[in-house]
This record gives sequence, C-alpha cells and structure tokens, in this order.
Amino acid sequence: MNDYLKIEEAPKLKKPILIVAWPGMGEVAFKAAFQLINGLKAKEFAQVPAQEFFYPFGCSIHDGVLDIPPLPSNKFYYWVNPNKKDKTRAINDLVIFLSNAQPDLARAKDYSEAILSLAKKLKVEKIIGFAAMPVPIEHAQEPGVWYGATSMDLANELKKYGLKLMADGQISGMNGLFLAMAKAKGLKGFCLLGEIPLYTIHIENPRASQAVLEQLSKILGIPLDLAGLKEEARTIEMEINKLLDYFKVGAQSETSNPIGEDEIERIKKSLGQYTRLPASVKEKIEKLFAEAKKDISKAQELKKELDYWSVYKDYEDKFLDLFKKSKEKGN
Repeated sequence: MNDYLKIEEAPKLKKPILIVAWPGMGEVAFKAAFQLINGLKAKEFAQVPAQEFFYPFGCSIHDGVLDIPPLPSNKFYYWVNPNKKDKTRAINDLVIFLSNAQPDLARAKDYSEAILSLAKKLKVEKIIGFAAMPVPIEHAQEPGVWYGATSMDLANELKKYGLKLMADGQISGMNGLFLAMAKAKGLKGFCLLGEIPLYTIHIENPRASQAVLEQLSKILGIPLDLAGLKEEARTIEMEINKLLDYFKVGAQSETSNPIGEDEIERIKKSLGQYTRLPASVKEKIEKLFAEAKKDISKAQELKKELDYWSVYKDYEDKFLDLFKKSKEKGN
C-alpha cells in the first residue's frame, strides 16, 4: 500500500467506480462531487495527508490576528448501492475522492499514484471525473454536458446518453491530469464536462454541476436529489442578472445570440473583482465611486482603496471615466 495513504477502514465493495474531483472553473467538479457525497450520505474512510503535496501560500486573519491556514483535505468516501436486485444492469458501489484544493502539480505523479493505489486495492472498475466546459452560451440556458474517455470503445458506449463528444482540447489541472495518469496505469474512465458561459468562469456554477450529476444518474442508474443545486442555481443567476443590468447589457441576454466578445471580457473582469473581494469592500468601493462621480475630489480616497486591495487594474477604465465625465461637466 502507498506510503502517502491513511486508511481508517477498508470497505468491502461490489464492482466499485471511483469518482474524483478538485476545484476548478465554475467549481463545477467540486460542487458536483460534494453534492454526491452529501446526497448519498457517503462515509469517509481514508485520506491522503496534505503535508506531502500542499504548502501554505498565504495567511489567514480572524479578528485581526494572523495565523497559518489549515492545509486542504483530500478524503475518500464510499457508498454501498442498495439496489442489488436489478438483473438488467451491473450494480456498482461508489468510491468518491474529493479535495478542496489543487495540489502542487510538481508532485502530481506521486499524488495520483497514492489515489490509484487505493483504487487498485479496492478493485475499482472505472474512474469518472468532472470538469467545466466554457462555451459561448447565456447563463440562463440549460447547459449541455460533454465527455472525453480513455478509449474509443468507452467513448462509443457513452454516445447513447446524448452527450457531446470533446474530440479535441484540454482539461486543465487535476480534473484532467488524473484521468490521463489513470489511463497510463491501465485503468479506464471518462470525464463529464458541464457547460458554463465564458463570462462566468470566476463564479460557482451549480447549474452546470446539476447537469453533470443528471447525466451521471442516467449512466449509473442512481437516483439523485438535486433540489439543493437547483435552488443555488436560481440564486447565482439572479446575482448575474443584477451584474448584467449594472453594465447595461441585460437587453442582449434576451436575444438568442451569445453576448459579444467585448462584453464577455468586460463581464469576466468584473466578475473577477466581484468574487475575490469581501462583500463589504465591494460595497465601499461602489459607494466611493458614487461619491467621486458627484465630487471628483473623492477620487483620491477611492484610488487609495483600490490600491490597498490591489484591484486598481480591474477598475481602471471605470476610474478614468470619472475624470472624463468631470471634464465634460467643466469641473
């Protein structure tokens, strides 16, 4: 057994399938696996200790006190399929591996081999990964699901589910790399990629995670309750609508044409600043912009705030517009 594994118990499983996920664009993979673990009430049984593959890259602050943040978790869960009476199809138990961070990819080989060693011990038959597929769609559209497989035979088997074949391209990070490493070790598997709009890659996309799990449910014959993801999707979409209205592009979302490339870049940039800043900071910055619009002398305080949070570049066009408008008014 691999030295990098810590196993609390070794479950007895029937024809297990391994599902793996790490954070990535839209958090599609992570959120799908997290929902799967909670929905199935899967039980934790092993982990890959983080200290070998992760290191702190910043500090955490609580009540003004600095501290070293905890290292990411890398845990295995199992679920025993209760439906053993269906003679029309293979009944598989599940092993789910979920990490809440991408490891140091310089150690990806050893990290992957630790996971694969447990997969072989449990006699895993197949590996399934999740990922995001950025495409020019609107955020309110039903996302499609793409797939890539470790062999053409397996790819052909998946055609009957109405998935879109990813003929060429790349799946970045561990959500793609792990399946390639598994193939090199003689294991078969495939990746399901949920579509996300190009302009929302910086925020969670529960709708895409839902689409991925709906397809997984069909493929494995496992009923899943996705009500929670549906509610999250509605909330996220309302926030995106507010942002689109803010940038005066809401009217375009009512047409059948995708948002143009210029708007995509502008919204991506804005979503980035909206998702990495604390809500209170965003509100303060917007308040300072409103004040500077009325009184240009407030721009100095605004610039200081933008510099403090290292987001001036994100707001640069909007900041410079204040001076254009001020000049037009003759101030």
